[in-house]
Amino acid sequence: EVQLVESGGGSVQAGGSLRLSCAASVFTLDNYVLGWFRQAPGKEREGVSTIVGRYGTTYYADSVKGRFTISTDNAKKTVDLQMNNLKPDDTAVYYCATGPYLAHDSRDPLTRLGMDSWGKGILVTVSS
Repeated sequence: EVQLVESGGGSVQAGGSLRLSCAASVFTLDNYVLGWFRQAPGKEREGVSTIVGRYGTTYYADSVKGRFTISTDNAKKTVDLQMNNLKPDDTAVYYCATGPYLAHDSRDPLTRLGMDSWGKGILVTVSS
């Protein structure tokens, strides 16, 4: 199992920015799909953004398109999520996740299925 450690997050006012980072205990990101998911109070965990490590292909939930950017650094073995123009609805615990590239379903790229390693989660709070 891959170990994932998240950092960043915190509290910010609406319109502000935050950057989340996740360090993965892998030799290379090429064999994995990596992503960020979030869970707001009383809601199910949802996919925010994923990236295919081998090709850099990215996917975003409609609610964050144009505001969030996912990226990887294969040298550092990290996956980051830059979040701009944050809204109160973005308030949630954010989880880093990864799964084998071979388990990736490009027809449903934000699904939790295929993600077999998860970070502990990090809280993002956006106030109005």
